[in-house]
Amino acid sequence: MTVSWLVSGAGGLLGREMLAELAADPEAVVTEAGRDRLDITDPAAVRAAVAGHRVVVNCAAWTDVDGAERSEAAATAVNGTGVRHLAAACAGSGALLLHVSTDYVFPGDARRPHPEDAPTRPLNAYGRSKLAGEHAVAELLPRTGYTVRTAWLYGEHGRNFVATVLELATRRETLDVVADQHGQPTWSRALARQLAALGRAALAGRAPAGVYHGTAAGRTTWYGLARETFRLSGLDPGRIRPVGSQKFPRPAARPAFSVLAHGGWARAGLVPLPRWDDQLTAALHTPRLAALAAEARRTHRP
Repeated sequence: MTVSWLVSGAGGLLGREMLAELAADPEAVVTEAGRDRLDITDPAAVRAAVAGHRVVVNCAAWTDVDGAERSEAAATAVNGTGVRHLAAACAGSGALLLHVSTDYVFPGDARRPHPEDAPTRPLNAYGRSKLAGEHAVAELLPRTGYTVRTAWLYGEHGRNFVATVLELATRRETLDVVADQHGQPTWSRALARQLAALGRAALAGRAPAGVYHGTAAGRTTWYGLARETFRLSGLDPGRIRPVGSQKFPRPAARPAFSVLAHGGWARAGLVPLPRWDDQLTAALHTPRLAALAAEARRTHRP
């Protein structure tokens, strides 16, 4: 029996991986809804797009963290009100909603991984906008809404930290990287697989609605991630130099501790995502990242 899926934000880093993951499922019939096809801030367009679908995966988002400080209303229109439109449309049609949120809903001052039910208190406008979306899902879809928080996402597509580090390796002898922010680097492909698995578990009645944490196991810093990216790519990790966050002042405050707990997956009968370094090892074999690593090695031969 086929299942109809709608993927909003289908042209982005995660959306493209979601499409690829569902394309491998013979029972999935997928509608691709990139930004050019669906504006989630338009409630009529959202209702029309959601109609006829059994599962909606929302990968659409305002992701410019610093830009949100300057334009919080615009960010909230997408991350908050837009998500409310999707949740309302799903409530009206009976579709399940898998909504992707962020670690930025937390203040980042904990010493232990944040459980799914930990108190939220965003430090910045981006976090507030994403929390508004979470509230909309919980309010309108108490039995059929799934919020999956992720963090430090990277992968084959778009701008992301791992790709940027490899690109900079071709032009700079050393790179200064922040060493006082802790988190869980998460490969977009691994998250897409987890979202698909959650959707199937929800359809089968095995996964209760609510919040799940879609981040890699383990933890590191941006400095640690950069060093491991270099090491796995055959580059000298000694070229990465640790610095404090104050060296790179930004308009939006960043959480110092973005480590999330993963106990919620047991409720759905699913295992959490693999360790961050195992994910990175696999990701660096994908065509774009492998090509960037090869160019970096060619540029800086020992």
